[in-house]
Amino acid sequence: MGWSYAAIAIALFFAMNIGASGTAASMGAAYGSGAVQNKRLAMGLVAVAALLGAVLGGGEVVKTISGGIIPSNLMIVETVVIVLASATLTLFGANLLGVPLSTSEVTVGSIVGVGLAYQSIYLQSLLVIVTFWLIIPVVAFFGAYAIGKLIHRVNVRYPDLQKKGTNTERWLRWLLVGCGVYEAFSAGMNNVANAVGPLVGAGLMNTDSGIWIGGAAVAVGCLALGGKVLETNGKKITSLSLLQGSAVSATGGTLVIVASLFGIPVPLTQATTCAILGVGTAENGFKLWQKGIIKQIIMVWIVSPVSSLAVSFAFVHVFLRSDLYMLAALISVFVATLGFIGLIRLIRRENSSINDQGGGI
Repeated sequence: MGWSYAAIAIALFFAMNIGASGTAASMGAAYGSGAVQNKRLAMGLVAVAALLGAVLGGGEVVKTISGGIIPSNLMIVETVVIVLASATLTLFGANLLGVPLSTSEVTVGSIVGVGLAYQSIYLQSLLVIVTFWLIIPVVAFFGAYAIGKLIHRVNVRYPDLQKKGTNTERWLRWLLVGCGVYEAFSAGMNNVANAVGPLVGAGLMNTDSGIWIGGAAVAVGCLALGGKVLETNGKKITSLSLLQGSAVSATGGTLVIVASLFGIPVPLTQATTCAILGVGTAENGFKLWQKGIIKQIIMVWIVSPVSSLAVSFAFVHVFLRSDLYMLAALISVFVATLGFIGLIRLIRRENSSINDQGGGI
């Protein structure tokens, strides 16, 4: 019984951190462009939309997380606690640093760590998921890049299109906010499953109740923890116009909704950030890639799934098994700890460099 309570408590905390990270991914463009200037309002819109997305369309991804990566007989309460704890530690550390992070990567990494510990993984399903992880950011970048070029031509031909105070500009603000809400809806469809899927797999709750509870926790996380990540994604990556911001949110949201319909957990934050890079590159060229904040995000993308995998693999052998794998488990924890310490030092060094230069992008 104690393990069950621990699993539910960790899942709710994880869901809150998902809400914090998802805030930047879904409403960062609207906030960065000034369409929504009130940070609390931006997070509130995300909270409502994410809850609706989870309730109306989150079921397919829950099925994948609950039993589509490793055999369902491994999804016992004890291993679920380990999966959720490993993913939560990784995500919470990134949120404290104010860096966008893919909840799908840390969750899948944790599940794979358990599967490796028991030498049982659905490799074909995992390869499909990883393929989507590689394809979606690339499609997001080039799709947004093409749209960004089109927007640039429109701005050249109609220079007053987004002039402040005009009727057109007000409509474009509404368009951008609507696109941000649309992307937040997609975040709810895809990301809530990362927290409640393991609980469903262990039989602690059914899919419907899990989605409602997880969606509510994500909404709370948006409001309570999302401010710093929203600031990073909205202000430090690039300055977006109203049309550019709409392109970013529409691109990311559409790709994630399509993946959700197929039950694939995908990196929403990566899709959105790559879309931001795409429109920024279309406008300013590749000099955008030289900024320190981009290095931070790429480093977190690399470290997060590996760290959560190593931690979950280690936790299985430390807490659930006592065999010759103990040494490998301890080494995994040591490596994961060194990786996160190195990441934190890198980010602090990059932030100091950015501050010395008078700000980010």
